[in-house]
Amino acid sequence: MSVRRPYRSDVSDARWALMKPVFDDWRARRTGPGTAARVHDLREIVNAILYVNRTGIPWEYLPHDFPPYKTVYDYYAKWESDGTTQQVHDLLRGKTRRFHGRRAEPTAAVVDAQSVKTSANVAKTSQGIDAGKKIKGRKRHLITDTLGLVLAVLVTAANVHDTTGGKLLLDDLAAAHPSVSKVWADGGYQNSICNHGAGLGIDVEVVQRPRAKGFEPLPKRWVIERTFGWLMQHRRLARDYEALPQRSRAMIHWAMANKMSRELTGESTPTWRIETDIRLTSA
Repeated sequence: MSVRRPYRSDVSDARWALMKPVFDDWRARRTGPGTAARVHDLREIVNAILYVNRTGIPWEYLPHDFPPYKTVYDYYAKWESDGTTQQVHDLLRGKTRRFHGRRAEPTAAVVDAQSVKTSANVAKTSQGIDAGKKIKGRKRHLITDTLGLVLAVLVTAANVHDTTGGKLLLDDLAAAHPSVSKVWADGGYQNSICNHGAGLGIDVEVVQRPRAKGFEPLPKRWVIERTFGWLMQHRRLARDYEALPQRSRAMIHWAMANKMSRELTGESTPTWRIETDIRLTSA
């Protein structure tokens, strides 16, 4: 048994209970050499991932009272590649929608993109320049429901046009969420995205910005701007630090999982199993 003081990014009992079934199923399916010994508590692996996600530190700077950083990153990579991270995210999204009195599957959505700078470890072939925003880096293409919850994510070089990324997202949306029949987009998207959506049975409406000066929330579209704000509260997403675009996508899923699990449990600040420490046992 080991004892450590909690970090603000740790999951509480209530939040872990929401995610635990996915990880229990994942561990139960693991077979082969080396899988019989349950050395690391998966809850601590999740805590370590959320610590990096929330604080923005490099993996090798994880505090020593977490499992070794190479082990944590190995779990992070495995869960991204086998779909476990998205499974956790999608489970929490369904619960959050029902929490707000909505059906688990949405019927309307919003699409937008965000360009962010990259760190020095990102290969040049994975970057580009967004000429409009004068940003060299990557672009996050998102589709959210009308609550601002993420339905589809694509990470590309920043020079990929919003419309190009939007079409790929619509393909993913139609496959994963066939109930969606309406999508709102901003004026940066070209008419071809409307034609592409029509071919998928989705009515894409471009919402133009008002000509009047000053700030004014755009009808239907402001929710996705709030989503980008939620993401930027997680310092690992202030830039794109991930060498691989799919790992950037996973960071977005973890940020939203953090946000949704807190909302479901009513936690604006962490609550703990024990007031002053966390007692961990090997699993």
